Amino acid sequence: MWLLHWLPLPLLAALGRGLGLALYALVAERRHVTLTNLGLCFPKLSAAEQSALARRHFMAFGRSILELGLWWHASPARIRRLVRLDGGDRLAAYQDKPVILLVPHFVGIDAGWIRLALEQGLVAIYTRQKNRVFEAAMNGGRLRFGNCDLASRQEGTRKALKAMKAGRFFHYSPDMDYGPKESVFVPFFGVPTATITGLARLAKLTGATVIPVVTRMAENGYVATVGEPWAGFPGADEAADARRLNAFIEAEVLRSPEQYYWLHKRFKTRPPGEPSPYRTS
Repeated sequence: MWLLHWLPLPLLAALGRGLGLALYALVAERRHVTLTNLGLCFPKLSAAEQSALARRHFMAFGRSILELGLWWHASPARIRRLVRLDGGDRLAAYQDKPVILLVPHFVGIDAGWIRLALEQGLVAIYTRQKNRVFEAAMNGGRLRFGNCDLASRQEGTRKALKAMKAGRFFHYSPDMDYGPKESVFVPFFGVPTATITGLARLAKLTGATVIPVVTRMAENGYVATVGEPWAGFPGADEAADARRLNAFIEAEVLRSPEQYYWLHKRFKTRPPGEPSPYRTS
């Protein structure tokens, strides 16, 4: 990763897209997961169109993997050139106030984190990796500019809440399947989906304002877009809040569907009696 970060972005991006195509051909399990997800979410696309979209996703994913070296090692000046921050002035009004940044899992999520970390203290919850060496490298890269913190999912939210009280924004990504506990089934692209209610619960507990941030990959870098703060959130109904979350992510996905993280088994947890869609037999 350290060696790769010296390459110019066009060459690094081309290598990443090539890696993605190789992964599509070689990693059958994740190809199956991706095609299953796309089939559920975009049933009107033909099989050929779904396959083409899956290939574009793997290309974007491969590029995001090789470009991690940039976020771990590039200078702040280069990061600012490569990752444009749009709407960052919206965050200035919330300094010293509790804020939850709603950050869906697009392939640019790490680029967005490191760009925000140049401007603002952050805290996030991460999932421990099977490869602890890779985990240490990733976490070291994320924390390289100081004033940021990480808590493992096993530690729960207590550490994150403490960091919020110290003035850090909570970088929160609730759009994965974390099982049935503290989840409700609400539609995501028309599919009943186990959706955790943590965003609403944490916002209610802390009085935090929810501000969405979506980072998209572009030809010449990335664009991290800070959206309008959510008004009237949370509401009185957790299921309605979860539907609002999924509807927001759906709209963002439709703007660049190849960049959403389709390799994850988003629909693994099913309502009682319904089989997993990822079974191959």
